[in-house]
Order: sequence, then structure tokens, then C-alpha cells
Amino acid sequence: MLEGLRVASQNWIGRTIMALVMGVIVISFSIWGVGDVFRGMTAQRLARVGSGEVTVETYRSAYQNELRRIQQRMRRAITNEEAHQSGLDLQILERLITEVALDQKTRQLGLAASDETTQRLLASEKVFQGPDGKFDAARFKQIANDSGFTERGFVADQKNAYLRKMITDIAVAGVEPPKLMVEAIYRFRNESRTIDYVILPPSLVGAAPTPSDEELKKYFDEREQTFRAKEYRKLTALVVSPSTVGKPESVPAEQARKLYDEVKSKRYGTPEKRDVRQIVFKTDTEAEAALAKLKAGADIDAMAAELKLNPKDVNLGLVEQRDFGDPKVGAAVFALPAPGLTEPVHTAFGAVVSQVRSITPAVYNKTFEQAEPELRAEIAAQGAMPEVRRLHEAIEDQRASGKTLAESANAVGLETHVYDGVDDAGNDRGGKPIAGLPAGPDLVKAAFASDIGVDNDTVATRDGGYVWYEVNGIEPARQKTFEEVKQAVADAMRSDAAQKALAAKADEIVAKLNAGRPIEDVAKELGVQTQRANEVKREARPDFNTNVIVRFFDVAPRNAGSVVVDNGRLVFFVRASTTPVFDQNSIEAKTIAEQLKPAFHNDLLEQYVGGLEKALGVDINQRALEAATGAERDQ
Repeated sequence: MLEGLRVASQNWIGRTIMALVMGVIVISFSIWGVGDVFRGMTAQRLARVGSGEVTVETYRSAYQNELRRIQQRMRRAITNEEAHQSGLDLQILERLITEVALDQKTRQLGLAASDETTQRLLASEKVFQGPDGKFDAARFKQIANDSGFTERGFVADQKNAYLRKMITDIAVAGVEPPKLMVEAIYRFRNESRTIDYVILPPSLVGAAPTPSDEELKKYFDEREQTFRAKEYRKLTALVVSPSTVGKPESVPAEQARKLYDEVKSKRYGTPEKRDVRQIVFKTDTEAEAALAKLKAGADIDAMAAELKLNPKDVNLGLVEQRDFGDPKVGAAVFALPAPGLTEPVHTAFGAVVSQVRSITPAVYNKTFEQAEPELRAEIAAQGAMPEVRRLHEAIEDQRASGKTLAESANAVGLETHVYDGVDDAGNDRGGKPIAGLPAGPDLVKAAFASDIGVDNDTVATRDGGYVWYEVNGIEPARQKTFEEVKQAVADAMRSDAAQKALAAKADEIVAKLNAGRPIEDVAKELGVQTQRANEVKREARPDFNTNVIVRFFDVAPRNAGSVVVDNGRLVFFVRASTTPVFDQNSIEAKTIAEQLKPAFHNDLLEQYVGGLEKALGVDINQRALEAATGAERDQ
């Protein structure tokens, strides 16, 4: 055909005919477009990111790899529809777009990694190491194949990943949670209150009348959802934390005593304070002469006025020893056994003469003997962190090899704990809080978001430890019949009536307490006993449930309030509130900072990557995306 066209175009008639034919073709293109001719060149581009792109094939491969990984972890098949509903498809696309954007940034900055550096980094990865801790070539090859790569392609992909990590590490380098936020959380957690309270029993307002069957049935119908059997889960948990690994009994008493002396002023009371006046003289001669006058009866404030000194610089007020800029001056002031004058102290600014007007003794609410157990536990916990990290790595290695949680615990010399029935509030089947449940509400929340057979991530404990858990069984929630709960309905009706009457009575008592009436007097009139709870914090206690503790902190100090309890109504008065001095070096403060750090880093990286993608420009081929994700869901 081509030869015929070439021959035909050798004369002017043939050339004229060819021109007419080509003209018709051009006009056809102008009418119907040329998109279909070239569509094959862009159909494989799912997203454009600057000068880079995410192809459909790259997306499909990443999607299948992630889906396979999730199925292995959950040990069951995951349908494409389930993956789509969880947003897996969009998460994969977002990750690939981020990788392309970061790859362009690494090239823009001229970052590169040699093959030798990449190989060294790969060899140091635990996932590629065998039982002997050395690089396992066979394991590396298997992981590369499972990820859909050749060995060479996997190395190249990891090299890019290391370069991207270099960029993200630079973006978050040196970023620490603000001290103010750490301090706020620390104070919130450790604020303690002294609570005086009385319990108003239902008998105080008399017995409610017995309801009829019709009233019971109506009450049940209106509150049917209240009489449901809750969902319960059987859990196996393994906890490794500084408090469980540490051995307080092995801490020497001298070490605990030393810590007590260091922190007693901050944690257990108020340190000694002294009312101090102070004058700084340029020379020792002037200081000695002034001291002689003061000893003879001269007034230090009058002397300061003669020297035309600012009264604020002279009158320091009530100060602690740590408040002095020069430790030598503070030591001299607090070395005085009674109010009086110090000898001149030489400083960089001159000779300092101080006068102690009065001494306020230190007041401590805990002796060393009372604080010793918790101090020993704290010291032991701090020393246990290396062992916690070692056990964490050992257990993770056991889990990675496919062993159950019980088998993993046994392999490292630990034991798991089984909780037969736990509801979504952390209570047992009797509705009582489960004592000693590790990580408390965090574990419960994670367990109820999991399923049987799922290999779960660890839950962090408050002191920087880890909790591994498995869901071994699920008892679904169900609706109970009226006949099953008839007695419970009657009890609930009587309880409601009693609580309404008690609430009205409690309101009267709260009003009296807020008006200044002592709670002891009110209790005596009611014939109930006044009780006191010391050092109540925003944490679980065996004597109060969470709702009661929350209510204690809803009320301002020196004010009263009331709250429902199991055996009636609790009326309380907040006797005192203590907010501890922030100790930045305490293990809890450090743990809070470490827990906040990932969130800060994630926020920073999200902003950085978002700004980078905005600068590069991202264009998603919606038709290709719909086709790719639709195809995946239909498989």
C-alpha cells in the first residue's frame, strides 16, 4: 500500500488526489478530536506530581502488596470492598504521591546514597537478619520477592526510601514538644485534692412504692436498650513496663533517701523560706562598715534609702534557697540558725550583706518512711528501661516468627494474664472495674477495635512500657426479654425514684456547704459519717469510680458538689487542692514528652509534605483512579 502511495504521488494528478485525502483526514481530526489516538500514552498515569508521576501499575502493585500484608497480619482474607470501605485505596495513592514528591525534593537538593551505603543500611535492618543477628541473604531475597521486586529493584526502592527518610528526618530534627504543654499535662495528671464527703443512703428519703406490672412494662418499653447484655471480650495480655520489670526491693535505702532529700520540697510539701533584705556593696571595706552599723542597730531599709537603692532590689521577700542567683549567698542566708545578719559574701557583683528578718519552717506531708516505697519503685523503674527495651525486642522477634502471645511470653520467661470477660468500659461481668488491667482504658479501646486472630500493635503504658494483647473470644451484645429483667426493671424504677429524692436532698446540702456550713455539722444532723479522701488524682482508685473522680475535679476548691454512687448519693466538699511543682527530669515528664513527640512529628511532616505537594502541583487522573480502584473491588 505504501509503495502504491509513493508511485501515485510521482505526478501532479496523484499529488492532488493525496492532498485531498489528507485534507479530509485533517478535517476529521478537527471534528472528532485526536484524544483516542494518543490516549494510550497517558492512560497509565494515575497522578502527576510536578515532573513525576504515579502509574497505574505502580499503584496496583503497592495496593496488592499492602492488601497481602494486612491479610497475613489478620490471618484471614480481606475483600477489596472491605479495603475500599476502610480507605486503603486512597491511603495507598496518598503515600505514593508523597513518595514521588519527596523523591523530587531529594533530587533538587542533590542528595544521593552510594550502593555501599545502601547495602550497609539494609544489613543493619533487623527484618533482614537471621536468628544469629547477621544479614540473611535468603531472607532478604524472600522479602523482596514477596514485595513484588527483583533483588536489584528492591535495593533501588530501598535506596530511595532511605533518601526520603533523610528529608523527613531533617524536617523534624530537634523538634520537641513544648515544655508548656508537657507541664500542663504533668500538672493535670498530678494535681491532687483532699475531699471530705458523706454518703446519703436511699433510706434517708424512705422507700419508693412498689410499681405495678403495667408500670414495669411501660418503664421497660421506654428503656429497652438499657436492659441489654453488653458485649464481652476474652483477652490475653502481656505487659512489660518499668513498674513490672523493676525490682524496688533491690534499691538501697541510701539511694532512696538521697532522692527524697532532692525532691521532698517539690513533691511532699513546702520548703523552708526566709524573709530577706540584701545590699550589694562595691568594696569589702564598704560592706564591713555597713555590717558594723547594722549590728549596732541601724535599719537596713534606711541604709538602702541613703544609698538611693531601689527598694525592690533590697527587699527580696520570702525566698527559698534555690531562688538566689549566687549559691554562696543562698548558702550563707540559710546557714543562719535564727534571724540575723550574714557576713559579707564575695560575688561577681560585689560584697553582699544579707539580713534574715524571719524564718518560715519547711512543712512536709510525707516522711521518708512514708515516701520510701514509691521512691524505691521510681528508682527501680528508671533503672529498668534497658531491660524493658530488651524484652520488647525479644517479644517482637518471637511474634514475627509466628508464635502466639503465650508462646512469645514463655520464650522470654514471662507470663500472660487472661481476662475472661471484659466490657467496653473495662468492667467484668458483674459490672465492677477489673483491677490491675494494664493500660486501662487504652487497652480496652484497642481491644474493642480489634478482632479474634488479629496481630495487634502494642498499647503504651503510662510509665513508658508496652502491652501486647490478643482477642480470644467475643460474646456479642443482645437484647434481654422483659421476663428476664423484670426484677431488674423493678429495682431500676425504685432506684430512679430514690435518686430523684436524694438529688433534691443533696442540692439542699450543697447549698448549705457553699454558704459556709461545715460538712461535719451537716453530717451530724443527717446521722451519717463524714469521711476524708486524701491525694485524689485524675486516675483510677478502688474507692471511687471514674465519674465520681471527674466530678471531684469539676468543682472549684473550697466548694461543694454531689454525684450518684452505687449506694446512694455522695455529697462532697473540696477541702484543699495541691498542684505539684513541675519536675522536668522526672520519669513521668519524660514519658509524656516521648508520647507527644510522634504526634508533633506527624503534624510537622504533614505540613511539610502538604506544602511540597502544593508547590509541585498534584493532578490526579480521576478516570484512571476510578478504573483502577473499581477493577480492584470487582476482582
